[in-house]
Amino acid sequence: MKTLQFRNSDEMPILGLGTFRSEPNEVYTSVYEAIKIGYRHIDCASVYGNEKEVGNAIADAIKEGIVTREDLWITSKLWSDSHGRENVIPALQNTLNDLQLEYLDLYLIHWPVAFKKGVEFPKTAEEFIPLEDKPLTDTWKGMEDALEQGLTKHIGMSNFNQNDLTDIIDHAKHLPEMLQVEVHPFLQQNKLLEFAKAHRIHMTAYAPIGSGANEDDDLNLLKNKTINDIATANNMTAAQVLLAWDIQRGVSVIPKSVNPKRLQENFDTIHFELKEDDMKRIEALDKHHRFIDGTFWEVENGPYTADSIWNA
Repeated sequence: MKTLQFRNSDEMPILGLGTFRSEPNEVYTSVYEAIKIGYRHIDCASVYGNEKEVGNAIADAIKEGIVTREDLWITSKLWSDSHGRENVIPALQNTLNDLQLEYLDLYLIHWPVAFKKGVEFPKTAEEFIPLEDKPLTDTWKGMEDALEQGLTKHIGMSNFNQNDLTDIIDHAKHLPEMLQVEVHPFLQQNKLLEFAKAHRIHMTAYAPIGSGANEDDDLNLLKNKTINDIATANNMTAAQVLLAWDIQRGVSVIPKSVNPKRLQENFDTIHFELKEDDMKRIEALDKHHRFIDGTFWEVENGPYTADSIWNA
């Protein structure tokens, strides 16, 4: 398994299992089977509502001797009702309790969006907190506290733009080491990837094979002619082509699946390598299209817009 090396020489498997939209009654089997297949990197988040089941699968895999805790790389994320230095560690402790772990390998700020404690998903402007009142740099101090207390080995962020990243870098005691964002051939994020690499920040791609909710064939990566032509020529699946493309750019991928056959196929991507010509053909597919576009944060008179999140 190819890995990404962190500043302290820790290594994260470049291919992991995502758990977003995995239902609680499916995610246990998905995580357990993935670990049996050979996955050692599991990506979680408190807001997914399934960390208890993920924790049960991890605990059983360890108990049965399939893996040790040290074999695994577990990532989770701080939800947006817990921004602010004082809220980070309590939120992380809840995640650790659900996952039945003593520490995480990586903890991320999930969104550069803040709202009031106890609000799961805001529907009115009053439920949000503007970043002027709850600065990201203050939340980052809480992430640094968690790092210093050994509750997580590495810290980073998700869905941050270059300006937000720069603000954190300029004020940080401990620099971020990971940025998780949507990345795939239709949203290649080249400038952001270049910026991250220049600051020794690794990148993880979510939705690396697109979105299952998409019904438009023109925006369905798995049906794209170029991707499928490359897949046929290389005796690969379309999903394997999409994952290999990111991996060869040095970007971690966390495809989600609850299907045992697809779990194995996705994992087998580590055995493939695309030709330089294949990579160039895929580079030509960029549409700057987001499947997770952030418009769900927009409410009447609210402090956040999708444009401000991605481009401010």
